[in-house]
Amino acid sequence: MAERKEAHFIIENQVEELAVLFDKIEELAETWQWSVPLTMNINLVLEEAVSNVIFYSFDDERKHEIIIYISIQENELTIVISDDGKPFDPTSAQLPDVELKTEDRPVGGLGIFLISKIMNSVSYTRKNKLNILTLTKTI
Repeated sequence: MAERKEAHFIIENQVEELAVLFDKIEELAETWQWSVPLTMNINLVLEEAVSNVIFYSFDDERKHEIIIYISIQENELTIVISDDGKPFDPTSAQLPDVELKTEDRPVGGLGIFLISKIMNSVSYTRKNKLNILTLTKTI
């Protein structure tokens, strides 16, 4: 059976933490020997998903933790992002009509669309007052 690699990071719901997360992913990519395109895609996916949590999940000014768990087994990369923000299922959001001209398109919605194009699967669950977004990709 192939070795399972695991890592997890905890960041706060502050926009400055995105740079911290980016650095952690770069280090992880080097350790786990990811290709440059894979590293760029994972950074993009995490930036989109985590920035949505930071900007839209919390109604208060308190600090909240966002937990990012990454694992690889065989050729399957799994990312689980959890937070204690208000319930929100990004997979239920209507995907944007990318055929429309930019000026005719409503603002927002491209992040989850982008994530769904990069990753093989995107799923959401709410458990123990936590939003849990699970992303998988065959690598």
